[in-house]
Amino acid sequence: MRFATVSTGAGSLCAVQLENGQFLPVASAAHAAGVTDAAVLDGSMQALITGGDAALSALAPVLARANAGDTALTALALTDPVLLAPLPRPAKNVFCVGRNYAEHIAEGARAQNTVIAVTEVPVYFTKPPTAVIGPDASIPVFPHVSAAIDYEVELAVIIGIAGRDIAKDRAYDHIWGYTILNDITARDVQRRHGGQFFKGKGLDGSCPLGPVIVTKDELADPQNLGLRCLVNGDLRQNGNTAQMIFDIPTLVESLSAGLTLEPGDILATGTPSGVGYAMTPPQFLKDGDVVVCEIDGIGRLTNPVHNV
Repeated sequence: MRFATVSTGAGSLCAVQLENGQFLPVASAAHAAGVTDAAVLDGSMQALITGGDAALSALAPVLARANAGDTALTALALTDPVLLAPLPRPAKNVFCVGRNYAEHIAEGARAQNTVIAVTEVPVYFTKPPTAVIGPDASIPVFPHVSAAIDYEVELAVIIGIAGRDIAKDRAYDHIWGYTILNDITARDVQRRHGGQFFKGKGLDGSCPLGPVIVTKDELADPQNLGLRCLVNGDLRQNGNTAQMIFDIPTLVESLSAGLTLEPGDILATGTPSGVGYAMTPPQFLKDGDVVVCEIDGIGRLTNPVHNV
């Protein structure tokens, strides 16, 4: 299934995507179909994720009826919905992995004329909830803060079942789905803070997310997905999740060691080569640019860039 959080006059709500591309409000459709599952009827993405397999099972026949043309349900489909980030305000910071693609490490070393070694364990940092924005929302550029705003397309994992010390062979049991994340980075800010990632990665609007969350059953192999980033139509990044140094189960095992992962937690898994700061000359984002991030099986996340 494919889920989005949409904006309506009554606030935001969770919607499921039909085969024809339309979005059906989960709670109202479930209510019309007589579903009693509380997580489904809540109407939020967070509640649906927390509801786990039981919630998805309760919703499945409703979706099937709508796709089959049940007019009582299709009449509820939204017209020209405005998509928000699937989790507009995560309960916790977004977990992110740095330096998880060998070619990205190599291009960074060349750009900085230094040696960057592959680490024995994943490198983690976080982005605050205030960094999250949705599809078509503007990526803010703060000229008084940074002159080196960069892009990074990434596959993001959405946790569905809480756990600590999760073994690799159980990692996928704890995953609910996947989405696209653009790890917007202020390179100069990052460097002047001693190379510590958080400040340069945590500016407002620096975490475009979406457009949908695809449940894990929809992707046969999340470790073999093409991912791309285009700026003003120019292909900058073109990689595959198979190129990760640390695969998804390894990341889940490592991150959860002594740290409880909870439903709705987001884990960004790193970016391939092609980032702006490693180009000759460097190509940073500027006012008026349009950034498109694509991942096979999920879709396209588009965001314009504007000075603030």
